Amino acid sequence: MEAQVWNSVSTASTDERVAFIRKTYAHLLFAILAFVGIEVALFATGLAEVIAQTMLSVSWLLVLGLFMGVGWLADWWAHKDTSPGLQYMGLILYVVAEAIIFVPILYIASAYSDPSVIPSAAVTTLLVFAGLTVSVFATKKDFSFLRSGLMIAGFLAIGLIVAASLFGFELGLLFSVAMAGLAAGYVLYYTSNVLHHYNTNQHVAASLALFSAVALLFWYILRIFMSRD
Repeated sequence: MEAQVWNSVSTASTDERVAFIRKTYAHLLFAILAFVGIEVALFATGLAEVIAQTMLSVSWLLVLGLFMGVGWLADWWAHKDTSPGLQYMGLILYVVAEAIIFVPILYIASAYSDPSVIPSAAVTTLLVFAGLTVSVFATKKDFSFLRSGLMIAGFLAIGLIVAASLFGFELGLLFSVAMAGLAAGYVLYYTSNVLHHYNTNQHVAASLALFSAVALLFWYILRIFMSRD
């Protein structure tokens, strides 16, 4: 199959740029709705309790390692410019993986926290994401300079999570706030990439990246809300 020609968003025509942005956010919306639909189905059928109890009974490091491996594979597939089918498989795989890894925290939140915690965290996440997105589109600023800092902070966070799992100490509210800030940084970074750096054929990969940032933001905002109970 002939490789597709690289056509950066920054140098594309206005029509191509607008089409790419529309496709990216339409796919992001699909990913979010699919995530919600999977969670609703899992909880409605009782599978969520089984999954949560199973995942909570094994090492979280094993769960995290499997998720990172699946996430890497999904992202690799999503960047396969010569295979649209693999791109969509990558996005679907990542959404399913996120839905599964979210089951324990949603199960705990629904069973032991106030009923308003999950919807409040979801609305807050969407508002923060919308605010950050509007700020990038309004200023058209390129946040690619954040890449190194985000990578270093991400590795530090993983190190702390591993240490907490191995040595049995809790990562408290301050860590959740810091991680929510890291997720916000990823939203800025990925959103600016949508405006400046992606190939106009990479709307699936772009939507996966944005979805990963939204999911990370939701996870830690939910932890912040849960810490009140």
